[in-house]
Amino acid sequence: MRYLLLIYSEENRGTPDPAEAEKVMNEYWAYSEAIEKAGVGKGGDALQESTTATTVRVRDAQRVVTDGPFAETREVLGGYYLIDVPDLDAAIEWAERCPGSKYGSVEVRPIMEFGE
Repeated sequence: MRYLLLIYSEENRGTPDPAEAEKVMNEYWAYSEAIEKAGVGKGGDALQESTTATTVRVRDAQRVVTDGPFAETREVLGGYYLIDVPDLDAAIEWAERCPGSKYGSVEVRPIMEFGE
């Protein structure tokens, strides 16, 4: 079954400490490698800051485009992993191992499967 691991955290304002940034990125590289070695990784990416987002809505047949994310919140979606594992328990185990779970939260969301 496929799951998205959605990584949420507070956006870093200002310049991060280079040593801390390197430590965190090394944790993510190791995690990405573990997912690939386990054969469960199907994709994933980090996202640019939410200030680069554009939100599109259609209301009364009119397109409304606004800058920024849909919701004002302290935590924003910063990246994701797409994994294919046997069940929710396995997905939760991978979410727990994700470095993002230490710095924010990881939402585990099953992919809706439509008939093939």
